[in-house]
Amino acid sequence: MVTTGQEPGARVRTRLAELGLSLPAVAAPVAAYVPAVATGDHVHTSGQLPFVDGALPATGKVGAEVTTERAAELAAISCLNALAAIEDLVGDLDRVVRVVKLTGFVASDPAFTAQPTVINGASELLGEVFGDAGRHARSAVGVAVLPLDAPVELELVVELDGPAVPATPPAR
Repeated sequence: MVTTGQEPGARVRTRLAELGLSLPAVAAPVAAYVPAVATGDHVHTSGQLPFVDGALPATGKVGAEVTTERAAELAAISCLNALAAIEDLVGDLDRVVRVVKLTGFVASDPAFTAQPTVINGASELLGEVFGDAGRHARSAVGVAVLPLDAPVELELVVELDGPAVPATPPAR
């Protein structure tokens, strides 16, 4: 990791601010799981819905009730929620040296086939925030329905600059 003389977390947080974005509070799990788990130098997030202040800003199927453009925006929101879960676990997003994998799920009208365009909302955000380190492997999958009738859900896997600390999630 390159030392810039900035406070811990300043590089990624500064970049988010330049984009007019900030990390939300970590979304509370809607079932029996934790938002993110570290193993070695990797962090895997649970599926992240596009919660804003604890609520879904849109529901329904993409290609029916939700436009492709709106769904891409929701994918970016889900991505911010995933980054918040990672930061909450490891303490500093500047520790991310590589976004490894993004898996995106799109609740799709049966005729809808532009799932990759929807998940680009998250992929493009990761590139804008992390530069080349944000380039990742990806799946964009159409599904019949997602939890709470969310239009999108995504999971991230990132590599850190060393083993994650703490090894267990912080107490809530």
